Amino acid sequence: MLVATRKGLLRFDADLELEAADFQGIPVSRAVEVQGEVFAALDHGHWGQKLHRLRGEEWTELEAPKFPEGIEASVDYLWEIADGRVPGRLWIGTNPGALFRSDDAGDTWVLCQSLWDHPSRGDWFGGGRDTPGIHSICVDPRDPERIWVGISCGGVFESTDGGASWEVRTEGLRADFLPDPSAAIGQDPHRVLQSEADPDVFWQQNHCGIWRSGDACRSWHEVSEAFGFGLAIHPEDADTAWFVPAISDEERRAVDGAMCVRVTRDGGRSFEELREGLPQALCYDLVYRHALAIRGRTLAIGSTTGNLWISQEEGATWRALCHHLPPIYSVDFRRR
Repeated sequence: MLVATRKGLLRFDADLELEAADFQGIPVSRAVEVQGEVFAALDHGHWGQKLHRLRGEEWTELEAPKFPEGIEASVDYLWEIADGRVPGRLWIGTNPGALFRSDDAGDTWVLCQSLWDHPSRGDWFGGGRDTPGIHSICVDPRDPERIWVGISCGGVFESTDGGASWEVRTEGLRADFLPDPSAAIGQDPHRVLQSEADPDVFWQQNHCGIWRSGDACRSWHEVSEAFGFGLAIHPEDADTAWFVPAISDEERRAVDGAMCVRVTRDGGRSFEELREGLPQALCYDLVYRHALAIRGRTLAIGSTTGNLWISQEEGATWRALCHHLPPIYSVDFRRR
């Protein structure tokens, strides 16, 4: 398991024992395994964004994505790293809202110019950060040229030609904070994920609730008004998904001071609350969009107050693996 925190990256082995602590004292915004290698994005603040790759047991610093000459912008956050489903291909989403591609396992990066120049860009705006950002990247396992991105605040966009062109995919979404809540541009997805079991099924949790799509994002259907960030989909069942509710907007903390995970097993028609083993009083934990993950039957949650919980029963019961960690930005499982 990879746990990216405000003060470094923690790596846990298959028995959930701490294996290594890397980049201690440095914020790690995202850490994922792609094609057998681990990639870690570091937010050095004054010194900028850094990218590292772990091959075997050796970390190598790579040149982080940057804008080409002629574009007056700079990358101020590396928010998502995704498998391009072609050997050596990766995608990175950044703030400001830019998408970069590598075809050599991260050694070099090229800006996806078509998305940067998309005519809707003037209507994108900053959400939780000062600028719009790309935090979700889904690459179709059936066709690596088909890509979806989630942009806060922009919406969901799809490319069927490897990023050469893009279409807006926000039909059915709602953003109550906009003058026109159903506007195509300006929607604020917090997390967009594609089902492994049925790649035409997508789930999204955003500022105004939970949505599901059964037609590859061509339309979205609201299933709950719950606010939150974290989202995980059962790897073998597209109708089963987990969410962590929170109080929205100014407060951004656990509802009623109690930690809760909600699960639907019927595509959003009903939800069950999972609380056993989670704190139910004086809880201020918030779970960021990349800090809920699943592998097999094991779920992991990391919170902004440094708690790391594990359930090996699909959320039925939970135990705290660690307390008093730095704020946790992302949690992911390795595949080995």
